[in-house]
Amino acid sequence: MPDVTEGLATGADGITRCWWCGDDPLYVRYHDQEWGRSVTDDVRLFEKLCLEGFQSGLAWITILRKREHFRRAFDGFVPERVAAFGHTDVERLMADAGIVRHRGKIESTINNARRMLELVEREGSLAAFVEGYRPTDRAPIRSIADIPASTPESTALSKELKRRGWSFVGPTTVYAFMQAMGLVNDHVVGCHAHASGR
Repeated sequence: MPDVTEGLATGADGITRCWWCGDDPLYVRYHDQEWGRSVTDDVRLFEKLCLEGFQSGLAWITILRKREHFRRAFDGFVPERVAAFGHTDVERLMADAGIVRHRGKIESTINNARRMLELVEREGSLAAFVEGYRPTDRAPIRSIADIPASTPESTALSKELKRRGWSFVGPTTVYAFMQAMGLVNDHVVGCHAHASGR
């Protein structure tokens, strides 16, 4: 295991990263290439919101290891396709050992796909909508203690999504989404990826 200091870890490759990815190659690649980078593609944003909902109560690495299977099971998380899922699809997914088999989360994903279509019709895109919740002034993260579980922005976005009928989008889940999708830069100062965040 890498040596962890103030939220940073230097791996066997000599690169300093945020502590949470450890030395698992899949997690390291996710940290280096995806986490904290701005995303404007609505399908990817929708997928991430759904997967963060599935992650609730579990470690993200569990979901990351199953992500490709999730993508196949949920038709690439294309909202129009998922919104058309019915009872037969729910039962199919409940029998699929390659995903997290939680009926509430499966049904939530289908519901949220339908709510996503409504949101896009009203707002133009999910990307434009969530961009409105990007904090304008935020101190850099210098240690683990600086990273909140939720923020006023994630709480506001969560509240608005729930008002629009979304589920499994609590403030902590939404904040994890904001971190991953680059709406905040929570790479710890000193991490090699910190400068690439917004």
